[in-house]
Amino acid sequence: MKSGGDAWVVSIHTILGLQAGVHPKVVSERLGHATISITLDTYSHAIPAMQEEAAALIAGLVFAEGN
Repeated sequence: MKSGGDAWVVSIHTILGLQAGVHPKVVSERLGHATISITLDTYSHAIPAMQEEAAALIAGLVFAEGN
């Protein structure tokens, strides 16, 4: 997906996809980025909840009953 004069469309597409839970690698491929780091460096501000979700998931694994 190339931006041209419609860069805002690309941004909205990307942000909505990331916020909806589309894996960043898939979003990166759809954008035609050479690496996932380009996508995440540019759009990580759109998914701040990922840090909170990751912390909760890891805490659940570390502190799960039966460990």
